[in-house]
Amino acid sequence: MGGPAPGPQARAWVRLPSGRRLDLLSPTPLDWTDDDLATGLSRTFRWGGHSIWPGAPLSVAQHSLAVLERRRRTHPLSHAAQLRELLHDADEGLINFDCISPLKPFLGPGFADLQARLAAVVAQRYGLPAWTPGEKRAHKQADIAAAAAEAVYVAGWTAREVRDTLGIRAAPEPVDVLAARYGEDAWRPWPPKIAASRFAAELLRLQAPPS
Repeated sequence: MGGPAPGPQARAWVRLPSGRRLDLLSPTPLDWTDDDLATGLSRTFRWGGHSIWPGAPLSVAQHSLAVLERRRRTHPLSHAAQLRELLHDADEGLINFDCISPLKPFLGPGFADLQARLAAVVAQRYGLPAWTPGEKRAHKQADIAAAAAEAVYVAGWTAREVRDTLGIRAAPEPVDVLAARYGEDAWRPWPPKIAASRFAAELLRLQAPPS
């Protein structure tokens, strides 16, 4: 958090559900299983873990599936591009922390470097293509649109507060792009076990050779 960089022998180990060990300060692409990642994302919560719904808050796994579905609805995507959308927040599942955006500058360059290091090994592990400027803009539009809707229908902000307090300019759309596909109530956060299962299934499907 703004302090000196860790020395060469510094380690930050986490033990994953599979039994594998991940050094967050020196990760490699082989340190986790797909199920480890799905579980981590299903237990990492957006909006600081707060929700107007009873039960579990909204997971990053569910959010990631929503962003992917939004992108599919606006433009044909290759398998690789879909996988990149699904995994756009994968580093948060390895560190089990989704920092709300206004706090990130206060965590300092060390935390940004940690996120970048984890994102790099995720990209290497899954063969993700680099973003082009146009692809990155389209992704951010989908990500921000998802955030605007989540802010209202999950976290409980009003549409005006989303604009004036949170500074999100996208209009909150009432349609939950995942509800019909999975047969769920619109905007209801899924329990972690269900979120992990659905994320893992999509991850497996997108890693299969295109038919």
